[in-house]
Amino acid sequence: MTTETFEFQVEARQLLQLMIHSVYSNKDVFLRELVSNASDALDKLRLEKLRDDSLDADVSDLHIELDIDKEARTLTVRDNGIGMSYDEVGQLIGTIANSGTAAFLEELREAKDAAGADGLIGQFGVGFYSGFMAADEVTLVTRRAGESQGTRWTSRGEATYTLERVDDAPQGTSVTLHLKPADPENQLHDYTSEWTIREIVKRYSDFITWPIRMVPEAGDGEGAPEPETLNSMKALWARSRDEVSDDEYHELYKHISHDWREPLETIRLQAEGTFEYQALLFVPSHAPHDLFTRDFKRGVQLYVKRVFIMDDCEALLPPYLRFVKGVVDAQDLSLNVSREILQQDRHIRMMQRRLTKKVLSTVKEVMTKDAERYGTFWREFGTALKEGLVTDSDNRDAILAVSSFATTHSDDEPTTLAQYVERMKDGQDDIWFITGESRQSIENSPHMEAFRDKGIEVLLLTDAVDEVWVDAVGEYEGKKLRSVTKGEIDLGGEGGEKAGEEREKQAEEFAGLLGWMRERLDEDIKEVRLSTRLTVSPACVVSDAHDLTPALENMYRAMGQEVPRTKRILELNPGHPLVKGLHQAYQASEDRTELAESAELLHALAVLAEGGQPKDPARFVRLVADRLERTL
Repeated sequence: MTTETFEFQVEARQLLQLMIHSVYSNKDVFLRELVSNASDALDKLRLEKLRDDSLDADVSDLHIELDIDKEARTLTVRDNGIGMSYDEVGQLIGTIANSGTAAFLEELREAKDAAGADGLIGQFGVGFYSGFMAADEVTLVTRRAGESQGTRWTSRGEATYTLERVDDAPQGTSVTLHLKPADPENQLHDYTSEWTIREIVKRYSDFITWPIRMVPEAGDGEGAPEPETLNSMKALWARSRDEVSDDEYHELYKHISHDWREPLETIRLQAEGTFEYQALLFVPSHAPHDLFTRDFKRGVQLYVKRVFIMDDCEALLPPYLRFVKGVVDAQDLSLNVSREILQQDRHIRMMQRRLTKKVLSTVKEVMTKDAERYGTFWREFGTALKEGLVTDSDNRDAILAVSSFATTHSDDEPTTLAQYVERMKDGQDDIWFITGESRQSIENSPHMEAFRDKGIEVLLLTDAVDEVWVDAVGEYEGKKLRSVTKGEIDLGGEGGEKAGEEREKQAEEFAGLLGWMRERLDEDIKEVRLSTRLTVSPACVVSDAHDLTPALENMYRAMGQEVPRTKRILELNPGHPLVKGLHQAYQASEDRTELAESAELLHALAVLAEGGQPKDPARFVRLVADRLERTL
C-alpha cells in the first residue's frame, strides 16, 4: 500500500512541541485521554447499530483493551468501536481542524502554573496528542465499522505524519505508544508496569461503562492468563451517595465535560413514581472559552436504562443553563429516541422543569451557605443565567433570587434586588439602574449626578443582556425597575413646593432658547428641556420612558433586525455657566449663526458623555478646532 507523508498545521506543530517538552506535570493523563476516546468510540458504535440494524459491525463484546509489551516498550490502547475512515483520520487526527488549537495555545501560555496547564488538556479536543508526552512515536490503526479497508497513521510528533491504507485492520481503533524511558524526576512513570496501569485506570476511569481489560503477566510455570477487567463499570448516578467519593464524582465530570478542573458543585436527583429517572449534574468552576458562541455544544448526556443514547441532549435543560454538564438516565424512554422526538416528549419536558428547578435551588443554597463559591459561580455564569430572565418567565422569580449586580453602594460587593429594596430611602418608590459598557463609564455618566448627590443607590449593569431583561422583568416586589437615562426624573428633596415653583419659573425664562434649539437640532432630537438630573454637567441626552435605548437599537441591528432610528431628548442644566451663557447670547443677538454651532457642539458633547459618538465626527472636530483657535 502507498504511504503518503503530510505536514502538520503550524498550530498543531506548536501544540505537539509543547506536549513533547513536558508542559504538563502529570504525564499519567495521556492514558485517561486515550481510554476516554475509546469509550466514546464504543458509545457511538452501539448507537449507530441501534439506528441502523443493517450496519455490518460486531457489537457482541464491546470493550477496551490495554496491551503491554515490555521488551518492545510499547503500550497499546485498543477498542472495537466505531473506528475512522481514511478521510476522517486526516481530518480529526492530522490537522486538529476543529479543536480550537489557537485558543488552547493561548490559554496554555497564560496558565500560571503546571496545575493550571494540566487543566487544559481535554478542553479543546486534543487529548489524542497527549500520547506524545509519554511516547517518542505513536501509531494509530483504525477501520470504520461497515468498511473493509483500514488506515494506519504514524508520527514522531515532529513536522510530519504518514497515512497509508491497510487491508488487515480489525474493526475499531488501536493506538500504540512507543514509550520514552521512565523519568521519575519529571513525573514520567514506567508505563510498562502493570501496577502503574492498574492504578491509573482505577483513579481516572473506574466508572467507564465498558470493560477495560488487560492480560496480566504470566507467572513462572503458569499457562496463558485470562484477561482481567480493571474497572468496576458502576454507573455513579445509580449508586447511593455514601457509596461514592467526591473524587469519583469529579472524575466522571472530567470525563463528560473534558474540563479537567474539579466542578464547583455536584447535584444529584432521583425521581420515582410514574416516570423514573436519575440525574447527576455538575456546575463547572470555570466558564468554557466558547460559552457565548453559536457553536457551543450544550446539554447533558442521555442514557436509557444505562444505555448511552446521545451526547449534548439540549432538551433536558434550557439554553441559559447550557454550562451545566452531567448525566440523565431515564427508565421509560425508547432506545431509538431522536432529538426531534425529544423536543415533543412530555416526559422530557417534565424532566426539564424538574432539573431546572433543582439547579436553581442548588445555586440558591450555595449563595446562602458559601459566599465565595457563589461569587465564583456568578462571575463565571451570571451573564448566561440572566438570559433566563428574558426567556423563562416560569422561573423568573427563582433566577432573580440568585442574581446579584454591581451597585453604587459598594465598589466590590454585588447586591441582590432584595438587599437593594431593604436599603431604599424613605419615599423612594423605584429601583434605579443604568446600563453601559463598563462600570467606570456609567458611574461617571452625567445621568448619575443627581443620584450621587442625593445618595440614591443605582444598579450598574454592564452585560449586553441587561439591556433586555430589565424591560422583561419590569418590577420587583412592587417596585418598578427604572433607568436613570430614560424619562423625566423627580427625586424630590429640599424645597418642596417652593422648588417646584422655581423650576416652573426657569422653564418660562428658558422657553425661547429651548424652542429655538429644538428647531436647530430637529434632525437629531425631538425635545429640549431643562434637567432635574444634572448638577455638574451642562447637558445630557435621554430617551423617552418607553423608547429603545441606543444600545438596544444597535443590538437589534447586529442581529439583522431593522428598527427605526429613535430621536432622543436633550436636557440642559440651567445652573451651568455654559448654558447660562448660551441663554444670554440667545437673548442678546438676532444673528445666531455662531450660536447654532454652539448648540450643535453642546448636543455632541452630551452624546460623547454617555459613550456615543457625534453623527458627523469630522464636522465636530472642525468646530472644536475653530473654537480653540479663537481662544489662543
